[in-house]
Amino acid sequence: MNRVELRTLDVPKAERFDWWCDLVRNDLAPTDIASEHQYDFRASAARLELGPVAVAALAFPTLQSWRTPRLIRQSDPELWELAYVAGGVMGIEQERSRAQVRGGDLLLYDTSRPFDSRVTEGGRVIILHLPRSAVPLPTRTMRDLLSRRLPAQRSGALLTGFLERLADHQWGGPEAERLGSAAVDLALAFLGGLADQEGLLAPETRQNALLHRVKAFISANLSDRKLTPQTVAEAHYISVRCLHHLFRGEEQTVSAFIRALRLERCRADLAKPSLASHPVGAVGARWGFANAEVFSRAFKAAYGTPPGEYRRRCAERGMRHVTASVLPAAGFPPLSSPPGPSTR
Repeated sequence: MNRVELRTLDVPKAERFDWWCDLVRNDLAPTDIASEHQYDFRASAARLELGPVAVAALAFPTLQSWRTPRLIRQSDPELWELAYVAGGVMGIEQERSRAQVRGGDLLLYDTSRPFDSRVTEGGRVIILHLPRSAVPLPTRTMRDLLSRRLPAQRSGALLTGFLERLADHQWGGPEAERLGSAAVDLALAFLGGLADQEGLLAPETRQNALLHRVKAFISANLSDRKLTPQTVAEAHYISVRCLHHLFRGEEQTVSAFIRALRLERCRADLAKPSLASHPVGAVGARWGFANAEVFSRAFKAAYGTPPGEYRRRCAERGMRHVTASVLPAAGFPPLSSPPGPSTR
């Protein structure tokens, strides 16, 4: 299970506040916390592990927290924390910058720098923990975005909606990995877009940020059958030629990238028992393949087996796990990692 949810109501009343403080110190980053509700502290926390990133969904009353140099020396996970304030009011001061964010917007802070945070109205916050190694934007650029109200517009609205849905469900296996990667792409698209608008990026970094925005847009619109290099370029106010130039250093062209993502979503759906009653053609149509025969040929070319046969083998494998926990048939790609293109 990759989702853990805890509530202070499950702890004796006298122990709730200390229990919450320990939870935050251990699962987020060491901080000092104070609250006028410490004698009856009602809060909840859910943590999701999604491959390259983790997401925390927190609900709590008014409180104040500090991260001091001493606590940073004690432990530093080296994270950029991108917080979506889903309800209430949250204020933060870091790097001589101060912001107050109300429900619906985001803010960014750094676990490697001291900060002072205040929640003046109890609410709900969803935090995306971004490891520094996963963020290609320059550190100086990221620090220019710290402790500011970041309006959730355009790509920000996509990100906040995605985080809301992530936090409300249990995810597991390869699906959790894919969703974690998608969360990173959306976050980078959002942050890179802001930095680009404000002239904080060097030309090369600006190109990388635009590429992340384009990939996040494609990922969010795969079900649209009209998704083509032309529509992608128009959505980003660039020419098709410029779009192809962006992908020049990638392993795939724009069209190949779109097709590969669509096929991967179809592969994931075909493996789900809950979608077993959906015709194979409907699964393809769900992710933008208008023609069932075209979908079948593309799937077989990518994975070495027709989609119907792939679904049948997935179902058989699931039954074997239930009855005897045996290994998948020889030659059939395991579901724990995406199969590569067929060499036949």
